[in-house]
Amino acid sequence: MLLEKINRDYIEAKKARDTLRESVLNLLKSNIKYKEIEAKGKGRTLEDSDIIELIKQEIKRRRESIELYKHGGRLELAEKESEELKILQGYLPEQLSEEDIRATLQRIIKDVGAVNVKDLGRVMKEAMKDLKGKAEGETVRRIAEEILREKEGGNG
Repeated sequence: MLLEKINRDYIEAKKARDTLRESVLNLLKSNIKYKEIEAKGKGRTLEDSDIIELIKQEIKRRRESIELYKHGGRLELAEKESEELKILQGYLPEQLSEEDIRATLQRIIKDVGAVNVKDLGRVMKEAMKDLKGKAEGETVRRIAEEILREKEGGNG
C-alpha cells in the first residue's frame, strides 16, 4: 500500500537527516491522516487512489507556489518548492507519455463521434474514465483541444 511506502520513506528520511524529504512526507502523512478520519466518518476506508488524489493536490499547490515565487523574484523559494514537487511526484503512478495520451484521445474522439471543440466536454468525460491516475487532467484537456481543433480545421 502507498501509505506504507510513505511511512517507510519518512522513517528513512528521518534517520538520514534528510530534512526536506522528512518535512514533505510529514505534511503528506498529516493530510492522509485527516482524510482517513474524514473517510471513517463516511463509513469507508482510505484507498491508494485517495492518497494519489491528495498527492496530486499537493503537487498542484507546489506548481502554483513556484509560479508565484518566480513572479515575485523569490527564486530560492521557487527552487525549494521545485525540490518538494520532485519528491511528491515520486509517489505517483507512472504517467503516460503525450503520444499514448494522444492515441487514447483519438480513439475516444472517434468513439464518441466528436467533431469540434464544442464536444470537448463529452471527450473529457470519457477520457478521464480511461486516463484517471495515468495522466494529468490539464494535459489531457490540452491534447484533446489540439486534436479537436485540427479536426475542425480539416473539416472546415
